[in-house]
Amino acid sequence: MIISVTNYYTDIKLYGYTQTCRFRLNFSQTIHLIFALRFKCNLFFCFFFWQIFLVLRTIAAEVRKQVTRDYGSPQLSKKRGGLPLTEVVEPVDFEEYVSSHPPGVELGPLRQLMEFPQDDLELLQQEKECTTLEPPLPEEEDLDETPRGSWASSIFDLKNSSPDVLLPSVLERTAAEDMDRHNTEARSQGRHSDLLGLYSPPDEDEAVERCSLPEVPKEHCGQRIMVKCLFLKFEIEIEPIFGSLALYDVREKKKISENFYFDLNSDQMKGLLKPHTPQIAISTLARSAIFSITYPSPDIFLVIKLEKVLQQGDIGECCEPYMVMKESDSSKHKEKLEKLRLQAEQSCARLGRFRMPFAWTAIHLLNIVSSVGSLDRSDPDSDSGTGHGTWNERKKKGFERMSVGDEMCNFATFRPATLTVTNFFKQEGDRLSDEDLYKFLADMRRPSSVLRRLRPVTAQLKIDISPAPDLPHYCLSPELLHVKPYPDPRVRPTKEVLEFPARNVYTPHTTYRNLLYVYPQSLNFNSRQGSVRNIAVKVQFMAGEDPSQALPVFFGKSSCAEFMKEGSNTLPEQPPSTVHLLPHQLPWIPLMQHGRLRTGPFSLPVSVEKPPPSYSVLTPDVQLPGMKWVDNHKAVFNVEVTATSSVHTQDPHLDKFFTLVYVLEEYSFPFRLRDVIITEANMEAELKASMAALKQAQLDTCVRFLHQLLNKLIQLIVYPPVIAGQIVNLGRAAFEAMALLVNQIHKNLEGNQDQHGRNNLLASYVYYVFRLPTAEPALPPMPLQYATLSRATGRPSSLHLSRSKSISNSNPDLASTPVSPDEEVQRIIGSKLLHEELALQWVVSTSTVREAALQQAWFFFQLMTKSMAHHLFLTSKLDSPRRQRFPDRFIDDIAALVCAISADIASRYHKDVELVERLNSSLAFFLNDLLSLMDRGFVFNLIRSYYKQIANKLHTAQNPSSLNALRMDFIRIVCSHEHYAILNLPCSTLSPPASPSPSTSSTTSQSSAFSSMVQDQGVATMFELSVPFRQQHFLSGLLLSELSLILDPEGEGVFFLHKKAISAVHSLLCSHDADPRFKDSQVRAHVAKLYLPLAPIVMETLHQLHDFYSSARVRLASTVAEDTDPDSGSIISQSVAMAIAGSPLPHAKANPFTTRQSSSLSAECSRTLLVCFLWVLKNADAALLERWVSDLSVLQINRLLDLLHLCVSCFEYKGRKALERINSLTFKKSQDMKARLEEAILGTIGARQEMVRRCRERSPYGQENVRWRKNVTHWKQNTDKVDKSKAEMEQESVVDGNLATEASLIVLDTLEIIVKTVVASELKESVLGGVLRVLLHSMAGNQSALFLQHCFTTQRALVFKFPEMLFEEDTELCADLCLRLLRHCSSSVSSVRSHASASLYLLMRQNFEIGNNFARVKMQVTMSLSSLVGTSQNFNEEHLRRSLKTILTYAEEDLELRDTPFPEQVQDLVFNLHMILTDTVKMKEHQQDPEMLIDLMYRIAKGYQNSPDLRLTWLQNMAGKHSERGNHAEAAHCLVHSAALVAEYLNMLEDCRYLPIGCVTFQNISSNVLEESAVSDDILSPEEEGICAGKYFSESGLVGLLEQAAASFNMAAMYEAINEVYKILLPIHEANRDFKKLSTVHGKLQDAFNKVYNQVSQQMFGTYFRVGFYGCQFGDLDEQEFVYKEPSITKLAEISHRLEEFYSVKFGDDVVEIIKDSNPKESPTLIRTTTCAPSCTALPSLWTAGPTETCMSSTNIILVPMEVAIEDMQKKTQELAFATNQDPADPKMLQMVLQGCVGTTVNQGPLEVAQVFLSDIPDDPKLFRHHNKLRLCFKDFTKRCEDALRKNKALIGPDQKEYHRELERNYIKLKEALGPLINRKIPQLYRTLNSYSRSSLRKVES
Repeated sequence: MIISVTNYYTDIKLYGYTQTCRFRLNFSQTIHLIFALRFKCNLFFCFFFWQIFLVLRTIAAEVRKQVTRDYGSPQLSKKRGGLPLTEVVEPVDFEEYVSSHPPGVELGPLRQLMEFPQDDLELLQQEKECTTLEPPLPEEEDLDETPRGSWASSIFDLKNSSPDVLLPSVLERTAAEDMDRHNTEARSQGRHSDLLGLYSPPDEDEAVERCSLPEVPKEHCGQRIMVKCLFLKFEIEIEPIFGSLALYDVREKKKISENFYFDLNSDQMKGLLKPHTPQIAISTLARSAIFSITYPSPDIFLVIKLEKVLQQGDIGECCEPYMVMKESDSSKHKEKLEKLRLQAEQSCARLGRFRMPFAWTAIHLLNIVSSVGSLDRSDPDSDSGTGHGTWNERKKKGFERMSVGDEMCNFATFRPATLTVTNFFKQEGDRLSDEDLYKFLADMRRPSSVLRRLRPVTAQLKIDISPAPDLPHYCLSPELLHVKPYPDPRVRPTKEVLEFPARNVYTPHTTYRNLLYVYPQSLNFNSRQGSVRNIAVKVQFMAGEDPSQALPVFFGKSSCAEFMKEGSNTLPEQPPSTVHLLPHQLPWIPLMQHGRLRTGPFSLPVSVEKPPPSYSVLTPDVQLPGMKWVDNHKAVFNVEVTATSSVHTQDPHLDKFFTLVYVLEEYSFPFRLRDVIITEANMEAELKASMAALKQAQLDTCVRFLHQLLNKLIQLIVYPPVIAGQIVNLGRAAFEAMALLVNQIHKNLEGNQDQHGRNNLLASYVYYVFRLPTAEPALPPMPLQYATLSRATGRPSSLHLSRSKSISNSNPDLASTPVSPDEEVQRIIGSKLLHEELALQWVVSTSTVREAALQQAWFFFQLMTKSMAHHLFLTSKLDSPRRQRFPDRFIDDIAALVCAISADIASRYHKDVELVERLNSSLAFFLNDLLSLMDRGFVFNLIRSYYKQIANKLHTAQNPSSLNALRMDFIRIVCSHEHYAILNLPCSTLSPPASPSPSTSSTTSQSSAFSSMVQDQGVATMFELSVPFRQQHFLSGLLLSELSLILDPEGEGVFFLHKKAISAVHSLLCSHDADPRFKDSQVRAHVAKLYLPLAPIVMETLHQLHDFYSSARVRLASTVAEDTDPDSGSIISQSVAMAIAGSPLPHAKANPFTTRQSSSLSAECSRTLLVCFLWVLKNADAALLERWVSDLSVLQINRLLDLLHLCVSCFEYKGRKALERINSLTFKKSQDMKARLEEAILGTIGARQEMVRRCRERSPYGQENVRWRKNVTHWKQNTDKVDKSKAEMEQESVVDGNLATEASLIVLDTLEIIVKTVVASELKESVLGGVLRVLLHSMAGNQSALFLQHCFTTQRALVFKFPEMLFEEDTELCADLCLRLLRHCSSSVSSVRSHASASLYLLMRQNFEIGNNFARVKMQVTMSLSSLVGTSQNFNEEHLRRSLKTILTYAEEDLELRDTPFPEQVQDLVFNLHMILTDTVKMKEHQQDPEMLIDLMYRIAKGYQNSPDLRLTWLQNMAGKHSERGNHAEAAHCLVHSAALVAEYLNMLEDCRYLPIGCVTFQNISSNVLEESAVSDDILSPEEEGICAGKYFSESGLVGLLEQAAASFNMAAMYEAINEVYKILLPIHEANRDFKKLSTVHGKLQDAFNKVYNQVSQQMFGTYFRVGFYGCQFGDLDEQEFVYKEPSITKLAEISHRLEEFYSVKFGDDVVEIIKDSNPKESPTLIRTTTCAPSCTALPSLWTAGPTETCMSSTNIILVPMEVAIEDMQKKTQELAFATNQDPADPKMLQMVLQGCVGTTVNQGPLEVAQVFLSDIPDDPKLFRHHNKLRLCFKDFTKRCEDALRKNKALIGPDQKEYHRELERNYIKLKEALGPLINRKIPQLYRTLNSYSRSSLRKVES
């Protein structure tokens, strides 16, 4: 903890010091407890007071007893034995334990885990920023932030690596122990020490432990604009002209700034006034000004007024020359101009000190902002370090509703504009008031005749308007002080113009400002005889009645007296009593009256003669005898006086309170306050009444003087006054006033709160201003009477002071007996401490005051905490034992207070949600702070008391989730303590807690704290939430208990609770990773002991975690992956083929999560929980983990392996493209929104918290004060930003890769521990298979080269130690391993290839050494290569050839096996693999041509007809490719053939009645499935090793293939085929009595049949096109034709465009030509595309042919054109027949069909067909029958037309008769034209038929 002292200047002239107490929390960001400002001021009514008061505490023993009896004591009795997690154990006596176990000398880095550091609380000096040069300013002292380490890693730098280097250790025989040791050392090199530094930072929404840093108190400033006046020019230049600027708000009808006066006259014109201005202050030379606008509005105008030297005549007469004379006419009016110049010179010489109004104009600021557009510039208020704004600009919308126009009006970000104002309005003599000006300004916004009547004055005024810079140079404050930076005092300055805000501004005063503005308005001398045309008014500020006592305090315009509408002056520290208006007539205003400054409008009588002496004590309203007055003492002079003062409150209630406090300070009795005489007798009552009346004061005034008001109330609490020798107890009244005041500020300023509902103004006071009063004031000069304590309480007038401890508990050192009563009183005086008095008053408060204190509990908690810290520092008690720091009475008050507030939280959580949320967090922060100040064991018991209160309520709560959420937030805040690890005693032993009192045994066992980590009670106790664990690691035990209860599937945990609990643990672990104290691995291992139970908690939650395993399968199935995981797929892959363009079919052993329940944790929560789990595994002591694993059962170890398997899937590297696709929109959104909705419905979240969660500003660097370091990651994801730059995406992908590597290495370390633990046990057979599966799964994902190297070494060691695991049991693991190794042999990284080649070679060698051959590995490698080359998109055959060469090199250099057949067998295998590579070169050539690629795969599969394993592999490869392209029908048929292949094998093994009889059973699905019958006994033997060894050659594999085939048929909408598939599946399920699957199958059949029934006429299949290739460049495709199947409703133009685009890229744009008809055409490279249709005789599943889709067989039927015409006419005839015979008849349908057949516009279609095909008899005899058939079709067609016309005639109405006659005429024309054609017969055809006997109907073969 650090206490910093700040030089905080609160007055430009008067300085003070403040002290700042700050907890150093996690080194980089801190929580401040800042002490108050101290001022020295002798002003009569200054706003800073330091008084001397005497404090006497009220006797409260009985009250304490009552409160403790009501709420219970936190010192709860101990309970021994086992306790459920829902009950809180009794913590250890922390102070006793620490004192009895001091750290040893030899501990080294572990020493810092034993006790808080010595410098936990120290004094620092922090200085207040001052904006002006005048006050001295020491340099500011800042704390250095913790350096952030580099997240970059050098593991990817492989430039110096040699490709395919032989690993020397491969051919060496090494002992298993040495191998394990070497691997462990290698894995520990170059690791990331902070795992969570690579993970996304904790969610900001859950960071309840964050405390927003309040803004530094500073003077208010709105949006600032700068106005520069460049030049002013008139048509004639005869005299000096002066200007002024001011802002006016028309809507509010208020002037919102003081005047800025500027002088743009030439030196010649200025010379005319030199006699009147012998000295010119540089401040009057300013030509640029900075205006502040707090409330931007579209109704703000910049008003420019021009003045000239006073001269004789009316204003209109004086302006006339400027309106009529032009510069071009100067020669004409030369004489007149000379005369005017002479008159001007005379006026300047005589009246140069006086001014008269001349002209005016206005600029509408909204036009400036809207016309020049918005400037892309950051808001100056966005950074509290450099901006000038306060919270008003950013937060005022919360309590000041603004219109749409106001929101659009932004004067801080517009583009600068330069304006030239050319039109001024002549000032009318009778319209000089502001009311007239408002009317003119309102008319300027709209066309109006009012302004047209004003005569213009032509001039040119050029000004610049721009947003003011953040730090303007050469700037003067409104008090004319130099604002930094001001490099050269001789430069023309810029003035800051004081703002008069349109509405109230709620900002406390922090600098001295005491300005008075005098506005002379009107003087009515009409009744006075004589000329009173020009009247000069002189204003003087008099310190007395003598003229010599006039004070020189006016400033701002010039050093000479002038006529002006506004005069500003600086009030002196002690204001005088009068203001005189001279010279001839004299009214006056007494400035101070009853101690108050008089302001406002005044109507004054004017005296004709000088008043008598002592006139200033009276007002001019009093008619003094013997004086003469103008107009018989009537008010003829109107003047307004306003003040902007940080000294005078101008509020009667505050004035009275501060006046009474002043009277007590000076002890000046009696004192007249208005009509009341303040004496010692009524002083107490008046003071209490004034404190009670503070709530009636104006809120804005209270806020402006908030610091001084709170300081005085605190002083009255700490130093009660002594009146008439009696100590007056004002503590309760002051506490009540303070509680009501802060509550009123909170309620009225809701827009200025942080996420915990803390008002920024109040937080800023506690943080920066408050300090504990320490200077004891001088006692009043009178004897003290000690007996009578208070007259109002009814206590006895005599009370023995031996009971002083009951009166005050503030000073425990009062142990000696006083010598005299007076001495005891003197000791009591000044011994009161604020924190003790606040605790007492809070405990004994009732009713309204207690409710107000509860509403703002955070304020009083922080005030108490800061007071305690400052007290310890000032009394040098920081080194004293914690139990001796505070008296017992204060501890009792704290205990009672915490119990009472805990009870309030438990009882009111469902009624006052927002209050309880604030109260809960405030109490948690308070206890967090107490851990740094008080007895920590006592604080632990307070926490336990809170838990018991909540737990008691949980049993009867209607909504326990709300209470659980409150408790979770509470413990998270408490655990955010800087020394959280130390508070949990990480180095302690798990033994019963220490006794409350010291014992001999405990004090002599100092070394036990650092005994062996494995305790006598067993390691299991350390990994469980046992009673000893929860007692000694109290906070950690509470947190993990909450996590366990919330994650309990039978508990009440809902999504938002899951997120809260997991986020709390994650946040703590992040802080440990970033904490430099815990960088040492030994220290980190002790810290990890606090979280050991997290491992079994996560294991128990396995089935609730999100299934990243299935998510990976979906992701890989939907995207083109480089490789796939055999255990993570969904469609076609198998273990023997491994990852085939998708994912494998479900298998009993393939997915360890097949028995998972539906996950209840979101993906985000699951991922965070898993990374916390990995953190524990990474940092925990390895020996401890080994002991723990050795105690686990087989079931628990397998669960641990499943969890590691899930971790690999969860943290697998997604790749840069995946990250770009997500682009910060994570998978948590939908779940998070669902949870928010649930919370809103159930009422578990407050509206205020939700509002704050949405609206609060988030800035991780300096805008928030955190109780825990939140810059805990070396890299932070910007989760709020949606669009990320390329560099950010690159960085994110690198970090994600490093996270994946570290997570996989942690899994690898844990696997080694498991293997090492079970190697000597009987469980290894049941565990090692799972270990290898996790290892293979990690190889399958996207991994870094570093991890793969370590993974391969572990794999080699595992196979070396347990070869029987691969070669003597099922072949699934061997097949998986072969594909993994072969895939990495084709890697582009040479080091990966080297290790993969070494592992593959050793696999062959070990298989050979077992059986003198390696047939199993040979077969699996061959099948794996077939699978790999057929599916991997980025497969590189050159890299694989290099790996094969490396394997050959190993075989040649292996001296031990040189004389065996092994090298020759390796060579044969390598040559065979090389042949497969050669076959796949063509596939690589057609990689971008999916049609040709599928055709080549079909040919390769055909070639493996006699190798069932490889054929099955390639059939599934094709199925995967089809699925990727959405060709589900083709994929289904590939799967059907795969199932038929498996059925053939199963039929050879055994004859099962329920299994299909080979591939014959599948004929109803696919007619060419009999091709799979090639698998028979004459080709292979089922007993041969390595043949049909995959897992799909089993009953379960057959079932999986058929289920996938049915799913693909369903996606293809081929519902009829689903029935045929399930006909084969149903007998299998029936035989197995699997009723669940039977139910599922029948349900799917029902759905399929319903779809067939409902969609029989709506099914849409593919569209077919005939594509022919012509040209030598096509190679083998030349003159080949294929049928392409495309998606339904594909047009001919679409496929033509696709083919043209593809082959144009391949051959060139000018080479390829596409034709879409059958006409011959000459072209070197030609593609012809035409439409075609499937034959009705072909099976639906075989409608595709050619390279487009794979067909097992096809029928290619070519129709001649005449056949097409026959089909077309038959179709038309059928349509006519259907429309004619439809019942009921549909006239519209009939007419539509009939019109299409005989209409005049369409009948040329049938007629044209007849004329083309029937006009001539064909020459080819083969077409005779087609000719005759077409003739008969037309005959039938005409008959159907006639029937349709007859039907239509019967249906039509009278209105359609003409239409029907038109149809009949068209039909007659058509029939006449067709008659000769359809009646012509072919003689040859009938001649041939007549040559046969009628009795013989046999066909004659032609």
